[in-house]
Amino acid sequence: MSPISQENTDVSAAIDAELQLMDPAVRASRSLAARLLDPEYVEVGASGRRWTYEEMLAALPDLDGGSGSGEGDGDGPRFEPSGMGGVVLAPGIVHLTYETDFGGRRARRSSLWRRRDGETGWRMYYHQATPVPTAAE
Repeated sequence: MSPISQENTDVSAAIDAELQLMDPAVRASRSLAARLLDPEYVEVGASGRRWTYEEMLAALPDLDGGSGSGEGDGDGPRFEPSGMGGVVLAPGIVHLTYETDFGGRRARRSSLWRRRDGETGWRMYYHQATPVPTAAE
């Protein structure tokens, strides 16, 4: 596979994994979410709160975009992503950027995904969300 084809494959795989993390059924399942988050995961949320791997896995079912009930019914509001794209920063590291709308609240998002040697799946290593003011474009 050519280097460009591999980069496209890696970016596509990271995008697929990012979209899985927005799925209420995945957010409600600790085991499904754990497969997508790196054990060294850190997030700085739109609220400014810093989250660790364990904190996120514990809270994810009840956070915005999940079912809200902790039962994974998927009936709650969902994140609507747009403009998602990515670049390979180094072998095994993909940087994604995009925006989300969640009930009229917009955020610009940035995620780092990594795949360690010997692993087949991509895991989110870092995520940051920055709120977009209502009047901003």
